[in-house]
Amino acid sequence: MAIPRDFINELIARTDIVDLIDRKVPLKKAGKNHSACCPFHSEKSPSFTVSRDKQFYHCFGCGAHGNAIDFVMEYDRLEFVDAIEELAGQLGLDVPREQGNGKRPDQGLSRDLYQLMEEANLFYQSQLRQHQEKQKVIDYLNFRGLSDEVIKHFGIGFAPDGWDGLLGRYRQNQAAQDKLLTAGMLIENDSGKRYDRFRDRLMFPIRDRRGRVIGFGGRVLGDGTPKYLNSPETPIFHKGNELYGLYELKQRHRDPQHVLIVEGYMDVVALAQFGVDYAVASLGTSTTAEQFQLLVRSAKEVICCYDGDKAGREAAWRALETALPLLKPGDHVKFMFLPQGEDPDTMVRKIGKDAFEALMQQAMLLPEFLFETLSNTYGTDKGALAKQAMALIEKVQDSVLQNLLLENLSHKLGMNSSDDLKKKLGFATKKAQPLNAKGLQGRGTPLRLAIALLVQQPSLGYKLEPQPALSEIQMAGIDLLTHLLEVTRTQQLNSAQLLELHREHEQKSTLIKLAQWDHQVADENVLTEFKQSLIWLSNRYIEQRYQELSLKKTLTKAEKMQLIKLISLMKGIGE
Repeated sequence: MAIPRDFINELIARTDIVDLIDRKVPLKKAGKNHSACCPFHSEKSPSFTVSRDKQFYHCFGCGAHGNAIDFVMEYDRLEFVDAIEELAGQLGLDVPREQGNGKRPDQGLSRDLYQLMEEANLFYQSQLRQHQEKQKVIDYLNFRGLSDEVIKHFGIGFAPDGWDGLLGRYRQNQAAQDKLLTAGMLIENDSGKRYDRFRDRLMFPIRDRRGRVIGFGGRVLGDGTPKYLNSPETPIFHKGNELYGLYELKQRHRDPQHVLIVEGYMDVVALAQFGVDYAVASLGTSTTAEQFQLLVRSAKEVICCYDGDKAGREAAWRALETALPLLKPGDHVKFMFLPQGEDPDTMVRKIGKDAFEALMQQAMLLPEFLFETLSNTYGTDKGALAKQAMALIEKVQDSVLQNLLLENLSHKLGMNSSDDLKKKLGFATKKAQPLNAKGLQGRGTPLRLAIALLVQQPSLGYKLEPQPALSEIQMAGIDLLTHLLEVTRTQQLNSAQLLELHREHEQKSTLIKLAQWDHQVADENVLTEFKQSLIWLSNRYIEQRYQELSLKKTLTKAEKMQLIKLISLMKGIGE
């Protein structure tokens, strides 16, 4: 299913790009625009500008550019449709879909699965209040010290013992049973018998970034195994792409300063009970690249919390290897190790919030953890240490972090500076490539100016009288101008909306360059300059047509009349 173009236009119109970016990258007023150091490459002085008038951003250092949708795609590393849904969610809008050749056959199924998962969530919550065995669950929650407020905030429920607690609600609805099977809530054995996956367990709903229930984690109440049982992979739940507690964190902190990643559901809940309400869990897997991307765009600082034993250190090292290629300028990742035998749940109960957060302050910076681990692994074998370190450092995209790691490595190896290290090992650091702005300086040609003014202020074309002469001109680029005049004549657009309409256009790169080109026309003169450019182009048509007719050996009567008229017009041009 395609997203209607009108909805995308409305979404861009209702999203202020300055407010959107300022929440992620603090902006400062700089004349008409706003500026900051670019979030997409390392730099010391700001070259990243955001225009409220154009609803457009551009970096003169690395060339990053676009509208609100582009920023969300690039900064949050989302696909186009996901970026649309993210912006729509911020505005409280549902993304409509229109039927067509691009219809996604699973769209209706996904919608049904979300609905059934929410029904299951409500069922488990009701069982916590109503089931005849509810007291044992309440006693367990009291033993863990969880308040009613925390239980409600995380939507904790109870899956009763028995084979058909959830299934029984859909006994007469075969279609719903089939979808619950797809959603992983039911299991079907070899003989075709179906039964509940979750039985006699404390239930933790897993929500996506929009708050929809997509899966569950179930903790056994007694000594059964496994201790934790998770939903399987389904069409709406991919555990490597999600983080337990992220939605709940965002409900408490719109723009958190830091986020703590732990291993278990109960760790997240227990920390929240003690006021450390900015923790998430990785759903029982090693932290994936997708999860790290979620983490670093959710907070300025990510603290990875692990047990201090060998397994915890190995898990932390895997997380470091995953994080290194993903880090952008301004991202901060630390590693926190708890005493052996402790986890966040037990630790925060033992020492309290203040002492736990004091431990977080002592977390190791990424370079510190990296080189401590390498030193412990390779000891005095500097050659092996250097080889492994360089293999990791080469993956780093952030040039500031890369240079910092190289400085650390050169110190470890006893070299005078990282420059000596680079020369010896032939290492080339990454540098931001400047935007090629050739041909975009000064006023340019009238055609270029007309297109640039129209791209930067599409209202110039709204209800403008047709310009038939333009389509007759033999001039490179004139087709683009006539096309833009047609697009803007019948609808009121801003620059961001106009560029969005041309996301797949062959001239997209040209339009983007012209959108940020400094044409040096004062605001009060834009309309006049635009009209004068159109007049100049119309005059070029007159000249071209005059030359065509003058070179013809024989003319029709109509052509003779036109030539006489053109001669008169040519005199007017020359005056």
